[in-house]
Amino acid sequence: MLYKSWLSQAAVTLTLSALSLFPSSATAQVSVSPLIIESKAERGQAQAMITVTNTSNVPTRVRVYAEPFTYSRDAGFEVLSSTPTDLTKYLQFSPRELTIKPGESRRVRLISRLAPNLPDGEYRAVIFNESLNETKNSEGNSVALVARIGVTFYVRKGNLSPKLTASGASFNQEQKQIQLLVTNSGQATARPGVNWTLKRGESVIKTGKLDPASVVADSERNLLLKYPSKDDPVPTPGEYQLSGDLIWGDDKNASKLPFNVNITIPTITPSSENRLTPPVNRR
Repeated sequence: MLYKSWLSQAAVTLTLSALSLFPSSATAQVSVSPLIIESKAERGQAQAMITVTNTSNVPTRVRVYAEPFTYSRDAGFEVLSSTPTDLTKYLQFSPRELTIKPGESRRVRLISRLAPNLPDGEYRAVIFNESLNETKNSEGNSVALVARIGVTFYVRKGNLSPKLTASGASFNQEQKQIQLLVTNSGQATARPGVNWTLKRGESVIKTGKLDPASVVADSERNLLLKYPSKDDPVPTPGEYQLSGDLIWGDDKNASKLPFNVNITIPTITPSSENRLTPPVNRR
C-alpha cells in the first residue's frame, strides 16, 4: 500500500538501465551489480544473483520486477509487451520487495526454469530494481521520485553464438552524426565495441572508439559514433571511407572483425550545426 499511496501523489520516473544511463542518475538511491548477466541453461535451468546497495543516508524500499526487452535498430533499449524471447514467463526471483538500511546491501536470487518444449535460443528479461523516495516540490507538496535500475538477464538454451557484420554506414539526420549499422545474424546477443577511422581519400579525418553496445540475436542496430561532436569542425560534404574493427567477447576470448564501408556526409547547415548534441547512450 505504501507504493500505491506514493504513486498516487505524483511520480517522476528515471530509467537507469544497463543500456540507458541518463544524466538524472544522480537521483538514484541504490546501486546494483552486475548489470548484465549471461547464463547457459543446464537441464533447462539457470541461476544468478544480483546485489542491491543503498547508497543514500536513509532507509530505502526497493521493488523488484521483470519485463521482456530488446534493442531496436534505431531506438536502442526498449521494453516489450510480448516477444517469443520473453524470459519472464520462466523466471522466479526472491525477494520481490526489500527494505535496505543506509550503506547496506541485499541480494536477490534469480532462477529460470525453461519449459522442456522450448526451442533452442536466447531468452531475455530486464530485472528492474525500483526505489521510491519522497520529497517536497516548490509548493511543499509530497512528490514521489521513482528511480529504477535494470539488470539485463540472458539465458541461452543450446550451443549458441553471435555472428556480426558491419552492414554499412549512414548519416543520422536527427543526431547529425555518423552511424554504423551492425547486423547480428547469430543466435546469441553480442556487445561489440568499435575502433574506427574516417578517411577522405588518403587523408585521415578522425579516429575514435565506441564503448560496447548490445546487438541482440537475429537483429541489427545503428551505433552512433559520436562524430561530429560539438568540438569537431563541420565536415565537408562528400564521399568518405569508414574502416575499423568490431571487437566483442571477454579479454581472454575476444573476437575481432575488420570492416571497411563507404559513407556520404551531406551538407550540414548552420542551424543543424547548432543542434549537434551528444546522443544518449543506450547500451
